[in-house]
Amino acid sequence: MEDLPLDQVRTLLAVVDEGTFDAAAAALHVTPSAVSQRVKALEQRTGRVLLLRTRPVRPTESGEVLVRLARQVARLERDAYAELGLSSAGEPTRVSVAVNADSLATWFLGALTRVPAGLRLRFELRREDESHTAALLREGTVMAAVTSSPDAVPGCSVRRLGRMRYLPAASPEFAARYLAGPLEETLPRAPVVTFDRRDDFQDAFVRRLTRGRTGASTGRHLIPTSEGFAEAVAAGLGWGMVPETQAGPLLRAGRLTVFAPDRAADAPLYWQQWKLDSPALAAVAEAVAATAATALRS
Repeated sequence: MEDLPLDQVRTLLAVVDEGTFDAAAAALHVTPSAVSQRVKALEQRTGRVLLLRTRPVRPTESGEVLVRLARQVARLERDAYAELGLSSAGEPTRVSVAVNADSLATWFLGALTRVPAGLRLRFELRREDESHTAALLREGTVMAAVTSSPDAVPGCSVRRLGRMRYLPAASPEFAARYLAGPLEETLPRAPVVTFDRRDDFQDAFVRRLTRGRTGASTGRHLIPTSEGFAEAVAAGLGWGMVPETQAGPLLRAGRLTVFAPDRAADAPLYWQQWKLDSPALAAVAEAVAATAATALRS
């Protein structure tokens, strides 16, 4: 296959980012017809459909590969300009990262403060469940991610960060009211707090406890922020798996109790990033790894 024309690849990225051909044309300062012709030419060159013509436009699986390529090329171009001392080097470098809510609320922001200020980075964080952050890497939406998957996304490297520990916790009043008796019997019926409809962590805990007989109660509260989740458990709305770091102050204040101290659950975390020789990415990766080494369990 012939080389891919970069103007066509960049046009594909603009359409995906802007959502429509017209918006991409405005961003690129060309006509919508020119945008359409470039995308069509790229599809003919690759022999694949690259875009789903929905509103907004979405890339196909093949399109995601080229979108990721376009973002990587842009990243390398900015690094090259910075090293050459050309005019665009004065612009801050954007680094997009997908990170789960619990890491964002506990240790991840501390990692960003360790990145050398001289690099002049600007972070764009995408909050996503750790089991789904890898999908954003595949799509080319982000260049790095904190993920639960040890399997590297194509074109990415992976390194282990550590384990985030979760404690089965409830307020003392809630535990006295709902959890008096064998946990195998009381916990599946007790109200529970979950992060969102995709959150299976509490159900998995109950399945382990009951040897797969049942999951958590259907009477559940959905609290889609890490801080709000811990506060909802401490307020007595339900029980939940609270990150150890967040649980500590609430335990010391007597607002939480760990009702099954021998059944803490650990979630392994990994750092995945594009395989690019990028000073910006390398600096962020080192800061994240160093912070995780002290904030997470080995």
